Amino acid sequence: MSDDAKQDETPAPEEIGIEEFARLDLRIARVVRAEPHPNADRLLKLAIDLGGEERQIVAGIAERYRPEDLEGRLIAVVANLKPVKLRGEESRGMLLAASDAPKGGEGERNVVVVTPMSPIDAGSVVS
Repeated sequence: MSDDAKQDETPAPEEIGIEEFARLDLRIARVVRAEPHPNADRLLKLAIDLGGEERQIVAGIAERYRPEDLEGRLIAVVANLKPVKLRGEESRGMLLAASDAPKGGEGERNVVVVTPMSPIDAGSVVS
């Protein structure tokens, strides 16, 4: 069986109701500072502004984005995740990104951070 056929057999994610979706606090944040994670080459530490509240998130996007290219940018985040430690650094949220895996799982994948098409205030709700 080819790798393409195996990928086509992957079950679809379970459907959720609107009530479950509504539990997500999706918001726009402004990246205040970005820097490499001290203990992981693939991670970046981001200080984000959620409209008057600053917090840190850790994201696995260092292979695609340089810290200086993220500072000042607007990104979409899940703001109500429970805090977790990632390689010793607290992360209080998760940025949204899309990726396309190359066919056969080989080669470099493209990772794109989800951003608004037009300027909007940090802290704005995504719905």
